[in-house]
Amino acid sequence: MRRRRPRGVLDGGVPAHTVRTPAAPRRPHRIDVLIAGGGLLCGLLLWTLHLYGGPPLFGLPPSLTLVALAAMSGAELMRRTAPMAALAVAGLALTLDICSGTLVATVLMFTDVVYAAVLYGGPAAARRIPLYSVLLTFLATITLAALWHDPQVVIVSIVIALGTIAPAWTGVIIRDHRDAAQAARLRAEQTALLAEMDRVQAVARERARMARELHDVVANHLSAIAIHSTAAQTIDDPAATRDALGVIRENSVQGLAEMRRLIGLLRDAKAADGGDGPAATPTLEGLEALITQARTNGARSGLSFVLDTPRATPRLVAPVELAAYRIVQESLTNALKHAEPGEVLVRLAQDGDGPLTVTVRSPYADRPGPRAPGSGAGLVGMRERIALLGGEFEAGPRSGPAGKVWLVRAALPASKEEQRR
Repeated sequence: MRRRRPRGVLDGGVPAHTVRTPAAPRRPHRIDVLIAGGGLLCGLLLWTLHLYGGPPLFGLPPSLTLVALAAMSGAELMRRTAPMAALAVAGLALTLDICSGTLVATVLMFTDVVYAAVLYGGPAAARRIPLYSVLLTFLATITLAALWHDPQVVIVSIVIALGTIAPAWTGVIIRDHRDAAQAARLRAEQTALLAEMDRVQAVARERARMARELHDVVANHLSAIAIHSTAAQTIDDPAATRDALGVIRENSVQGLAEMRRLIGLLRDAKAADGGDGPAATPTLEGLEALITQARTNGARSGLSFVLDTPRATPRLVAPVELAAYRIVQESLTNALKHAEPGEVLVRLAQDGDGPLTVTVRSPYADRPGPRAPGSGAGLVGMRERIALLGGEFEAGPRSGPAGKVWLVRAALPASKEEQRR
C-alpha cells in the first residue's frame, strides 16, 4: 500500500508529526561515554573514601553499591541509543544502591538518565515520564509520612522530587525548544523552496513572454522578406525584382527597428517601468499601419486587406490592446504565408462593456506548403496570450457562403471590472 504524503509540507504549515525525534545512533555518543566514565570514577572515589549514604538495608553487603554504580554507568552509555532500556536499568540500579548504601554519584547519574529518557525517547515517553515522576514522588511522600513520623520527611520528599520531577520536566522544556527549532528550520527550508519555485516559474513566464514578443515582432517582417525574395528569384522581370527588393528593404529596416526597440526595453528597466524610453507596447491605433504594411507585402500574392473597426473604440488596458494587436499581426503573417488570393478581413467589435472580439478571416488554401517556412509557434503564442487574460480563442478552417475560409477569433475581456483587476 502506498504511503500518503503528509499534508501541509508545502503550504507553509508544519504538522506536528513532521517534527520527529532524531533517529537513535547505534553506538554510544562520546559525551555519553564521558558521562558514564566520569560518574564511575567519581563513585569509586567516594566508595574509597567511605563517603556513602548510610548502612545497608535488609542485611545486604555494602559492596553491592559498586554493582549498582556499574549498572548505572552502563545505563548512561545507553541514554541516547536506548533511552527507555537505560531508564529501566537505572531504576533497578538506584533501588539496589539505596538498599546497599547510596552513593551520590549513582543518584546523580539516575537524574541524568531520567532527563535523557524524556529528551531522546519517543513522544509517548516524553508525555508519560513527567507525569509518572510526579505520581512517584507523591506516593513516596505519602508512604514515608505514614511510616516515618518525622519532619525530615519533607526534606526527603524534596530530594526525591529533585531526582525525578526536576530532570523530567527539564527534559520536556529542552525537547520543546528542540522541536520548535526543528519546526522553524523546516519552515525556513520550505520558504526557501517555495521562493526558488516562484523564481523558476517567474523566469519561465518571462522567457515565454519574451519568446512571444520576439516571434510576433520578427515573424511578420521575415515572412514578407522570404516571400518577396522567392518572387525575386523566380520572376525574370527587372521591374518586379526591383519592387520585391524594395519591399525586402522596407521590412528589413522595420524589423531592425522593432528589434532595437524591444532590446532597448529589455535593457532599460526605467523604460520598462513606464519612464522615459522607447514605447515598446503597440496599441490598437497602430492597426492601420499594420494593414497598410500587409497590403504592400501581399500585393503580389493577390491578397487584399480590409480593416473593419468601430468608429469610436474605447481605450482599453495595455495588456488587452497588446494582445489584440499581436493577434491581428500574427494572423496577417499567417495569411501572407498560407492564404489563397482574395480578401483578408480584420474586424474588431465590442458591445458596450462586453469583451473585445477580434476576428481575422482569410481565404483557405489547401496547398502542400506555405509561401514561407514557419515553426507553428504563432497559434501557440496566440492561445497563451488569450489564456493569460482569461479570454476565449479559436482558430481553424470554416465553411461559409464565400467558400472555405481560415477563421481566427479571440474574445478579450475588456469590461471595467476586468480592467480594475
